Amino acid sequence: MLSIIGLLTILIIVALLISGRITPIVGLVIVPIFGAFFAGYNFKEIGEFFGSGIDSVISVVIMFIFAILFFGVMQDAGVFDPLINTMIKVSRGNVIAVSMATVVIAAIAQLDGSGASTFLITIPALLPLYKRLRMSPYLLLLLVGTSASIVNMVPWGGPLGRAAAVLGVDVTELWRPLIKIQVIGLVLLVAVAFVLGMREKRRIARKVTDDSSDEGESIFDEVEDESTKTANSLHRPKLLWINVVIALTVIGLLVWGKVPAGFIFMIGFSLALPLNYRTVNEQMDRIKAHAPNALLMAAIILAAGSFLGILNGANMLDSIATDLVKILPAFIVPYLHIIIGFFGVPFDLLLSTDAYYFALLPIVEQVVSGFGVPSISIAYALIVGNIIGTFVSPFSPALWLALGLAGLEMGKHIRYSFLIMWGFSIVLFLITMALGVITF
Repeated sequence: MLSIIGLLTILIIVALLISGRITPIVGLVIVPIFGAFFAGYNFKEIGEFFGSGIDSVISVVIMFIFAILFFGVMQDAGVFDPLINTMIKVSRGNVIAVSMATVVIAAIAQLDGSGASTFLITIPALLPLYKRLRMSPYLLLLLVGTSASIVNMVPWGGPLGRAAAVLGVDVTELWRPLIKIQVIGLVLLVAVAFVLGMREKRRIARKVTDDSSDEGESIFDEVEDESTKTANSLHRPKLLWINVVIALTVIGLLVWGKVPAGFIFMIGFSLALPLNYRTVNEQMDRIKAHAPNALLMAAIILAAGSFLGILNGANMLDSIATDLVKILPAFIVPYLHIIIGFFGVPFDLLLSTDAYYFALLPIVEQVVSGFGVPSISIAYALIVGNIIGTFVSPFSPALWLALGLAGLEMGKHIRYSFLIMWGFSIVLFLITMALGVITF
């Protein structure tokens, strides 16, 4: 009976998240409470489960709030703009170079962990270039989305925060073995962009045979004009190198791992904000501009802590795992995380990110860890297997923003990008296994 109640609780949450009828916060808070009541627990006991769940995620919440504020200020001050503009200049007029530069530009733009800001930076800057070169805008979206997904394995990105909340581990500890996977993934994606750029060049050559000789210069001028438009009064070019030093120091301390991530970002933000914006009004405006993203993610993680605290405290996850082992064929169960990771990108078409990490991951972790597989390895399998599909999923709000900016259609984007993204995800998944990050 406990397994049935637990499964119904999870399925109801997943269904509500997929339907879009309620926010993740409401579903993750309310539904488990009713499930615990049906399982025979009183309000006092449920309150204790809630407290335990919140305690397990509070450090992740603090990190998220100040990480988003910190990188938001870095973006506002124009820290990443010179590198992005340099990449645009270097790639001027060459289809293959543009494809490869797109990967690097998107990776830089994604450093703040926000898919929406990545698309807001990259698409307006690169779309005119793609149009003038007669390159497919769907290739732009494919490359930006895949690059952003790889970089999104940072601690302040949503997937790792969710996984850390589920496992109750420090998010920087979870991230450190993934750094080499991110580097390999980006290098591999640049190579893929080279191949796709060659394919695109052949397609354009078949379609157009009389390009003008001065096309590259006019393309560059148009993109340079578009990039200039993005500059505004928030940029602080005179403080560029100081900001770069602060950003590199923060990232270096995260990699070092000796100081709590939330504390690092708190200090970094507290230094960067008054350095770049001297008056209190300017500082408050920057906080208000980035607070919605910070508070939304913090609220979701807190709601997830409540959800997991109740399901764990009521022993629902243990019961589901025990019964699932009895039902599934014995030879499949120890490799369940590998199977789900392999099909992680298709899962993005069926489940939202919240449903994937807060409903599926806890069950898989409970089942497979009973066979001696480390919980963190199970998380890596689901993260690496799924994360590349983030921006091919109709459940991604940032993707809808990108489609709107580029004037593209979701169905065509899925048809253009899905198989390439899934194939790339499988290769990266196998590399991660070969390096021993994912075990079985």
